[in-house]
Amino acid sequence: MTEKLTHINDHGEAHMVDVSDRAETTRTATASGKVLLTKEVLALIASGSTPKGDVLATARIAGIMGAKKTSELIPLCHPIAISSVNVEIKVVEDGVSIISTVKIADRTGVEMEALTAVSIAALTIIDMVKALDPGATIINVRVEEKDGGRNGHWKRT
Repeated sequence: MTEKLTHINDHGEAHMVDVSDRAETTRTATASGKVLLTKEVLALIASGSTPKGDVLATARIAGIMGAKKTSELIPLCHPIAISSVNVEIKVVEDGVSIISTVKIADRTGVEMEALTAVSIAALTIIDMVKALDPGATIINVRVEEKDGGRNGHWKRT
């Protein structure tokens, strides 16, 4: 199967895709990721005793802000009117789990916004604990599910 890359024009140059002829539909995307941390740092985060304050609340707000700024960060992303951003962050056995769901009614997908929300939340966690755990690691940032548009529903198996 040979598919044309949508962000490359006939001359091989990067360009923004024209979505003006597409129907406006409700679209959602869910992305996830994790920050691996030491048990000591996880205990500090869970108790709210890190030196920089409430890591989970700060990361949640940063993730929401990141989703809203995606088109400013990713060169060929369309600016879209986001209807909703949900960022769930929780301490798990080996780190902090992040799940973001973004919803829009527009002519293009919303996967990049969900991925950006997870990424910015994860980077914020790293920033807030880097002095306590310089080995903190972001892993498995990926789209889990998306719905709407021409391709309909897709879910990671």
